[in-house]
Amino acid sequence: MPTSSLISIIVILSKNRVIAKNGEIPWKISEDLKRFRRITKGHPVIMGRKTFESIGKPLPGRTNVIITQNSKLKIQNCIVVHSLEKAIEEAKRSSGSDEIFIIGGGQVFEQAIQLVDKLYLTIVDEEIDGDVFFPDYSDFKKIVFEQKRESQGYKYTFIDLEKS
Repeated sequence: MPTSSLISIIVILSKNRVIAKNGEIPWKISEDLKRFRRITKGHPVIMGRKTFESIGKPLPGRTNVIITQNSKLKIQNCIVVHSLEKAIEEAKRSSGSDEIFIIGGGQVFEQAIQLVDKLYLTIVDEEIDGDVFFPDYSDFKKIVFEQKRESQGYKYTFIDLEKS
């Protein structure tokens, strides 16, 4: 079991940092979904209850850790905890993985941004109206991967960042 795990965030967002509107991700870009699956497969994923409910089921091939304030909530095939710190602890303990992914939503990202080592971003090249925003990530300056793409009518960039 690794002694320390990399803590990462993976997210799709607009140029103005919108990640959701009315509880939904504003884009369905199949290349982004494939990238998400490929990168997170075999690793634990941490998410808030609302994010879990929007997905509707545990993500296969991953330890799913759900953060909620509801002390009575039980979700089959998931680990349910009540804080980000406990979620990270459980993800490390249960998986033995060298990387843990935080996958949403907005409140969880806000709490986690100072704790993470790496960001896997898909930045959609437009500004849109939304009600959930990704927090400021200006501390992440080191580009470790960048690729501009276009599909399904969207221009976007895959970019992986680390703190410099």
